[in-house]
Amino acid sequence: MEVLKRLDEFEKFLNQRAKMVDAALDFYLPRENDYPGKIHQAMRYSTLAGGKRLRPVMVMESAKLFGLPFEKVLPTACGIEMIHTYSLIHDDLPVMDNDDFRRGKPTCHRVFGDAVALLAGDALLTHAFSVIARNSDIDGISPLAVIDVIKRVSKDAGSNGMVGGQTVDIESTGVSIDKETLLYIDRHKTGCMICASLWSGARLAEAPAQDLKVMDDYGEKIGLIFQIVDDILDINGDEKLLGKPTGSDVKNHKNTFPSVLGFQESLEMVEKLSQEAKDLVSRFDNNEFFIQLVDFLQSRSY
Repeated sequence: MEVLKRLDEFEKFLNQRAKMVDAALDFYLPRENDYPGKIHQAMRYSTLAGGKRLRPVMVMESAKLFGLPFEKVLPTACGIEMIHTYSLIHDDLPVMDNDDFRRGKPTCHRVFGDAVALLAGDALLTHAFSVIARNSDIDGISPLAVIDVIKRVSKDAGSNGMVGGQTVDIESTGVSIDKETLLYIDRHKTGCMICASLWSGARLAEAPAQDLKVMDDYGEKIGLIFQIVDDILDINGDEKLLGKPTGSDVKNHKNTFPSVLGFQESLEMVEKLSQEAKDLVSRFDNNEFFIQLVDFLQSRSY
């Protein structure tokens, strides 16, 4: 009962942070009536459609862990969320996963058409770096740190990161793969932007190199936890809670942790990764958010 209470309180905390992120996203996104209005409406439709805002909250809490007020990193947090949203818009397109719903609403291409959805994703990706660059205007933030963040985020979002993982995922669809290939896919497709979020907040706070490495290692582990649980939820999750159809991995002949490793080994891997992630951040004072984040990701049902 105590664990459930703690997770409930953690989720309330996430919701509070998400409201701050939503307000900042609304500020940093183009106005929907700015010409050409259709593209800006599509960008706002998908970005402001809701969600836990885990990546921007990770940026904020990582900065706070190393002594920087979390409000100061909102531009970077929002930029990373825009990159995440662009990837979702493109993932949902008919040439990718061909999904009709995202976060309980019709996907961008179902509302605006394939071409505008494709361009909305492109626009969010490019606009994101303009927003991240605005962090150099915030008092107490080193412009050199912002440059480092832009370098890191662009790498982790690109062909050596998220896009690389998506590419191998597409190439592996309908083909039997081994555990190492599956780990490559998910460390890049999902894990890279989680690592970039944690690293960026810490870098803007001028964390020392050894602590940046710890946040990277922690991010890799929780990225895998996130993906394994996501794969499990695609099998037995509640569509109403998830806000998207289940069974899409089977429909699209995707390789997942349960299909490659088996259900039981997948669960055991989550347990092992969870303990390792907690051990990594145990060196820090005020690590409650990062400990509870592991529990939340491990036990989430949506």
